[in-house]
This record gives sequence, C-alpha cells and structure tokens, in this order.
Amino acid sequence: MKITCGTDIIEINRIKENIEDIGEKFLKKIYTETEINYCESKKGQKFQHYSARFAVKEAAFKAISNSLKNKYSISWKDIEVQNDEQGRPQLSIYGIDLKEIIDMDVSISHCKAYAVANVVIIWRD
Repeated sequence: MKITCGTDIIEINRIKENIEDIGEKFLKKIYTETEINYCESKKGQKFQHYSARFAVKEAAFKAISNSLKNKYSISWKDIEVQNDEQGRPQLSIYGIDLKEIIDMDVSISHCKAYAVANVVIIWRD
C-alpha cells in the first residue's frame, strides 16, 4: 500500500477577482455545473466555497501527479467536489484509471481570507 497526499492554500480574494474579472469563462474552465450550483447557493460566502474547491483540485492533483504519465491528461473539471447528505466533502476524479486507488479522503477549511484543502489517497502496491 502507498499513501500520497496533497495540500493547497489559496487566497480567497484571488479567486474572487478571477470570477469578477473573467466571469463565466473562468467558472466554466475550473468548476463543474454541480460545483457552480453549490457555490452560488452560498450567496455571501460563495467565494469561500469556490476557493475551497479550487484548493481541493490543486491538492488532488498534487496527490495523483506522480501516477500521471502526462500532467495534462486531466483537466480542472476532472476533479469534482460534492457534499454528502451530512455536508461532508466527497472527491471524485474522472479521466484517469482509478483501479489502483483504494480510498480517497478530502478535508477543506476556509476563513475570511484563505481556503485550504488536504487530499489523501491510498493506493494498491
């Protein structure tokens, strides 16, 4: 068994500025429709939620990057965060062979200025 992890921290203002300046083009490049709908439902805190999902995507990429033949083999939208019934974040990764992954876990936190995410993946030997 092999364990990999990835961590990322992002300034919320950076994501907010990208969304305000670039708009839908930025959103459609980075986030799935499910993620956009979730973040937009958060009204006044939507930028924290967008930022947290951005951090998850970066952290997940770091956790899987050693297993990728080509770092361009997945896109931003191939990594998706959804919440379960209790509101816990769940990670899905599309576009790669996941047969070697036993389990994945994600942790997200955010405050007024920053969002941080940690992704842990357990692999078969």
